[in-house]
Amino acid sequence: MKYRKLGKRGPEISVIGFGSWAIDGSGWASAWGEQDDALSIESVRAALDAGVTFYDTAAVYGLGHSEEVLGKALGSDRPNAIVATKCGLVWDEAGAITRSGVYESILREAEASLRRLGTDYIDLYQMHWPAEDAPQEETMRALEKLVQDGKVRYIGVSNYNIEQLERSLAVAHVDSLQPPYSILRPAVEAQLLPFCQHKGIGVVAYSPLTSGLLSGNYTYDTKFSDDDWRSRNKAHTGEGLRQNVDKAERLKAIAERHGLTLPQLAVAYVLAHPALTSAIVGVRKPSHITSVLPAADVTLDDATLVEIRGIAAE
Repeated sequence: MKYRKLGKRGPEISVIGFGSWAIDGSGWASAWGEQDDALSIESVRAALDAGVTFYDTAAVYGLGHSEEVLGKALGSDRPNAIVATKCGLVWDEAGAITRSGVYESILREAEASLRRLGTDYIDLYQMHWPAEDAPQEETMRALEKLVQDGKVRYIGVSNYNIEQLERSLAVAHVDSLQPPYSILRPAVEAQLLPFCQHKGIGVVAYSPLTSGLLSGNYTYDTKFSDDDWRSRNKAHTGEGLRQNVDKAERLKAIAERHGLTLPQLAVAYVLAHPALTSAIVGVRKPSHITSVLPAADVTLDDATLVEIRGIAAE
């Protein structure tokens, strides 16, 4: 495993991170379907054994369940992990989710996440989405308060644009941004990644496999269960799925030419950008993380990167 520093002042983390969205279990709006907690714990242990140090989750994943499973899985190895979780998506008794960046709400969420994770500090605490009920400045003041109190070590945001980052930076340094970034979703390359690089903001990209579209396992006939959010997503159904499967097949040929699997190529592509610190790979079973780890040692030449971008742009 290789490690990179998170921005200009953050910790060193593994260039491949463990994504905990899919270990959330079913029963909430953005679930991936049924999940075996024992298999999730086995997956975390396999990642630890392989040198993965970065573990990303969120309070809203499974309405707290993902955090609980991750905390249990890390156990006594908690000091060896950089644990990143997120706030800003809150839910009511019926499971209805809303965005909130209100100062007191952020502080309450942090306390709940600490309990679920079974820890007394969060390494990287991230605002999940821009708030609908408070300005970025108020959210940042709450995150800064948590740092001052020793409950959070580093501050991050997810799904922010440049304007929202600039407003946040006016209050305190943002240690990391977590945007969606993959071969099939390259939009952040144009302005957002260069901005982060210039400002010393680390970037941990989520969904480098585009939620499975670059797994190499999908066909035109792939179907998702009703309790899997992908069953309602345009990129994973109908004509969108057909177009993405066609691109994946062409990318698979490039991967094979380099002695790689398609997921390894996808992760290596994301890591090739100089702004990137880590690529977060979604995991449901041990092989989901162990099979992509060779990507940490892959260097793609410029001609290959251009060829990949050409396919993505079509």
